[in-house]
Amino acid sequence: MGVPLSGAMDPSALRIANGLVGNGPGAAAIEITWGGFRAEFIKDGLFAVTGADVEVAINGEAVPMWTTGRASRGDVLTIGHASRGLRSYLALSGGIEVPLVMGSRSTYIRGGFGGLHGRALAKGDIIEVGLASRTDARHRRAPAGVIPLYGDQPTLRVVPGPQEDLITREGIAAFLSEPYTVTERCDRMGIFLKGPKITHRQGPDIISDGTIPGSVQVPGSGWPTLLGADCQTTGGYVKIATVISADLPLVAQLVPGAHVRFAAVSLMEAREIYLKRELQLRRFCESTFHTT
Repeated sequence: MGVPLSGAMDPSALRIANGLVGNGPGAAAIEITWGGFRAEFIKDGLFAVTGADVEVAINGEAVPMWTTGRASRGDVLTIGHASRGLRSYLALSGGIEVPLVMGSRSTYIRGGFGGLHGRALAKGDIIEVGLASRTDARHRRAPAGVIPLYGDQPTLRVVPGPQEDLITREGIAAFLSEPYTVTERCDRMGIFLKGPKITHRQGPDIISDGTIPGSVQVPGSGWPTLLGADCQTTGGYVKIATVISADLPLVAQLVPGAHVRFAAVSLMEAREIYLKRELQLRRFCESTFHTT
């Protein structure tokens, strides 16, 4: 249909936040870019903040990230600006209640639909939440093994292709051995990188085919572009590799000036990494609450 996937740039942070407040993994939450957020609770509930490093407080008292928090009606939640990383996630027990569009509550701002009237949140907005399905909350903190290993110089694991055969040997060697710098051209659609140029065998253009978050395109400039959650559904540039799903959280937290490297893994290795990660997340979320 030509509609981007959208949803969380950092799916692991979203899932952990939802687990901490007893929501299902697909519940809608609030993605906060760079930080700087303030809201008043209009009813009692649970909350959790995950993702980029930010200072969280209730009525001025610090609350740790990656934990289950409890708020009462009238409490004021503040989230400071990110000191490391880019995107933080606020989950509320019951999940954010907005109309479903194509089966999703996520926002696609470029298209102006989904979420709350298809736009970013603004001062004065009232955010409704659903009925919490799990109420036997314990104060919990996500264990270190579950929290993604964010950093300013991550190594992203990639599966080569699907058009790596259209890149020269020298281009592939540069891509897998040299660091690239995140430019100021970075948003939810794509992250433009600069570094050693990647050379094509016959040019950058292909017959348009499918793209997904994590696709690494190489346009005519020779510099790779990392596609994000709001990326186009098809593209006409050579794709040298695809970032594995387990490393998409690291992509979500890249800021301008950060350095990134790429390391190739096989499809079978990527699958094993995914299954191990999925098992960790499921065990954590299932151990956090009991259904009542």
